[in-house]
Amino acid sequence: MSERQRANAPVRIGILFGGPSAEHDVSCASALGVARALAGGGYRTVAIGVTRGGGLRLVPEATLSGFIEGTGAARAIDDRLTVTGPAVELRSGPRPGTAVVTAVDAPGAVHAELDVVFPALHGPFGEDGVVQGLLESLGVPYVGCGILASAVGMDKVAMKRALRAEGVPITPQVSFDAATYRAGEDPEKLVVGLRRPLFVKPARMGSSIGISRVADGDDLAAAVEEALRHDTVVVVEQGVTGRELECGVLGGTRPEASAVGEVRVTGGWFDYRQKYLGDADPMVVPAQLTDDVAERIRELSVRAFAAIGGWGLARVDFLYDETAGELYVNELNTMPGFTAHSMYPKVWAAAGVGYREILDRLVALAFARHADRPRPAGEAERR
Repeated sequence: MSERQRANAPVRIGILFGGPSAEHDVSCASALGVARALAGGGYRTVAIGVTRGGGLRLVPEATLSGFIEGTGAARAIDDRLTVTGPAVELRSGPRPGTAVVTAVDAPGAVHAELDVVFPALHGPFGEDGVVQGLLESLGVPYVGCGILASAVGMDKVAMKRALRAEGVPITPQVSFDAATYRAGEDPEKLVVGLRRPLFVKPARMGSSIGISRVADGDDLAAAVEEALRHDTVVVVEQGVTGRELECGVLGGTRPEASAVGEVRVTGGWFDYRQKYLGDADPMVVPAQLTDDVAERIRELSVRAFAAIGGWGLARVDFLYDETAGELYVNELNTMPGFTAHSMYPKVWAAAGVGYREILDRLVALAFARHADRPRPAGEAERR
């Protein structure tokens, strides 16, 4: 608990959103969902947009209020904040455990002081440990996984290695970098032993960006080239014919798992278009499963979360081969979508935990981790 919570003062929370990754728009939509849920809940919300070039912009209070009070849009991706406002910087605050938002052209001009930061950022330069490292250096509490878990969760190669080491079932897969791929004449030699269909993915990207499904007769090289447009490392996974299931994890040293949801795709697989641009809701919550399978998914979700050293939250995605009775963890998302239409709040709602309660718990977990961290040598001097 923070000093402001003990004094019953509003907790000042900064929502970071946008960013330079290809998931910029998704992040802007998540941020608006978070801002709306925090409104009137004992928080003073400050929205800080990250431009596609990496600069920071402080969204004016009146502009933020207008977005929060908006009626929303049918598609979550269309209902989002925009990165606008004066250029600002984040700096360590005058008291330990705080950060300040200052004007770029006048560092002494403080626009806002923050008690905690919610990095509602998806993809590289936001979900991969980069921003988490910045917030650690500022000494301010922040929501979600730390540097290591964020980096491992974002990197599909490192993630699969961590899961395999802890005995969590994953699909057969291979990985290679751009240099290895360019040095060979036949990309088929890189995927020997894997059966089609294959899923070719950038190692460090989310929201299904850069992913291709390669069936018999499809061009593997074209799929690899598409993945290399987004990363220098490619992961090729053996496809599983089955159901796509998702489970939320919430907590710290003793994390809990939510109800299980299912994504029902229409043709092919759950790509970016179906996730964000379709008019129909493909999510079924709770998924129709036997109690044994649902419990197995929850148990594996917590194990996978522990395998990467998670804290706060994650969404764990599964592939379920119902015929063979086999479950595979496909990946973890350490900052899942937070729109009103996203799976993470839906599976927790089915477990009896509402959107606001999720955020309250995440903020409390941010303060708890911050209180237990090793103290920097210079912190005592700032007291």
